[in-house]
Amino acid sequence: MEEKRWYVVNTYSGHESKVKEKLEMRANSMDMKDNIFRVIIPEQKVVETKDGVEKEKTRKLFPGYILVEMIMSDEAWFVIRNTPGVTGFIGSSGKGAKPTPLQPFEVDNILNNMGMSKMSEDTVINVGDKIKIVDGPFVGMCGTVETVDLENKIVNAVVDLFGQETSIEVELKQIDKI
Repeated sequence: MEEKRWYVVNTYSGHESKVKEKLEMRANSMDMKDNIFRVIIPEQKVVETKDGVEKEKTRKLFPGYILVEMIMSDEAWFVIRNTPGVTGFIGSSGKGAKPTPLQPFEVDNILNNMGMSKMSEDTVINVGDKIKIVDGPFVGMCGTVETVDLENKIVNAVVDLFGQETSIEVELKQIDKI
């Protein structure tokens, strides 16, 4: 069984929200929730000043593109390609060739720019869970969750630091559950 990976889907520019909504509806109605996990429009909040008034706006990082976290199967590929508003996958030569997924560091950069976690929202972190740190000064270290603060999106974990168990604080977006 293949693992879930991130793919870039090309849409008509300005139709990203509609395509996201349709993809999520089709994933539910066609029983593809085991293959299509998250659909994200890469965007970020920006503060613009106009006539001395500051306004917070949402700006698309890549107009005309959405990210889909999925397990690449013939069925999932078919569902996404045939969703109204989708023009194709990036990284596919066409002619029935499957697209190449994004590299993990590319996904991390995009999600970090959006202030999101690499972990899906439905991933539950509990005290005692094993985690791997994927970003920050403790990258590559593994540990055990000691406390979880979902409101502030922070986890305290015990890691082996220089042969001694040490409690550290990391953000949810910096960890992966193992």
